[in-house]
Amino acid sequence: MADTRDSETARRSSGRTDQPLEDELVEEFQNTVQEGADRLHRTWRALIVTGLFGGIDVGLGIMAMLAVMDATGSKLLAGTAFGIGLLALRLAHSELFTEDFLLPINAVVAGHGSWWALLRLWVVTLVTNLVGGWAFMWVVVAAFPDFSATLLEVATGYVSDGFGTETVCLALLAGSTITLMTRMQQGTSSDMMTAVISLIGGFLVVGLGMLHGALNSIVIFGAMHAGWDYSYLEWLGWFAWVIPFNMLGGLVIISLPRLVRTWELLMAERRGEKISDAEPTDA
Repeated sequence: MADTRDSETARRSSGRTDQPLEDELVEEFQNTVQEGADRLHRTWRALIVTGLFGGIDVGLGIMAMLAVMDATGSKLLAGTAFGIGLLALRLAHSELFTEDFLLPINAVVAGHGSWWALLRLWVVTLVTNLVGGWAFMWVVVAAFPDFSATLLEVATGYVSDGFGTETVCLALLAGSTITLMTRMQQGTSSDMMTAVISLIGGFLVVGLGMLHGALNSIVIFGAMHAGWDYSYLEWLGWFAWVIPFNMLGGLVIISLPRLVRTWELLMAERRGEKISDAEPTDA
């Protein structure tokens, strides 16, 4: 116990803040709580519009993915191209459902929002992502009919294997990867690094064929617009098990350990204690 107290004392005396954690974690914590609180307290109008544009931005990434896939046949290159959509999400301040598994939870635990507000954020963002993506993919299919065969191929790959160990793990990884990507982007103020992280995210999630409920659904909607014989009821059956595993991956694999890591800061914030500001750095 004495060793722990000595370590915390040394940490406080050597860093830029008086917290028993690395300065970069303190900075990131303050940023995530602030942004999470901002997301939780959006008006209904702002929440709906932000979610709709999130679906449109994903559709933009899918359009880039289809163009590269059609030209090269490479899933990895196509996935990297999809990163354009993830970059648009970040720079345009729109929102993808699985981005909300870290920042707003930090804000709720820190006492800056309610669990009801978190549920509202999740439900509205997910529904509006799907609506925005559905509408945008109608335009994409009408504009680029030559992509229809590629679109059907990609969409079929997402649903063909059904429910099993492999697909469950792919859904877990998709949720954790997007959540980790959000955490990484929160740790940098560099637009260049944000772009690199977005391309890496697209490479991993789309290039490796992970199952992401919102993202894959927008691809599936596009294939349905293009004439694929797949019903909305069939889609709903697939969607109903993918989304919970996306949530489990993002919440348990990434968000929970991060909460444990910054628990002292969360409790201090919840008690209303001042957390000393650290000098900004690019973590």
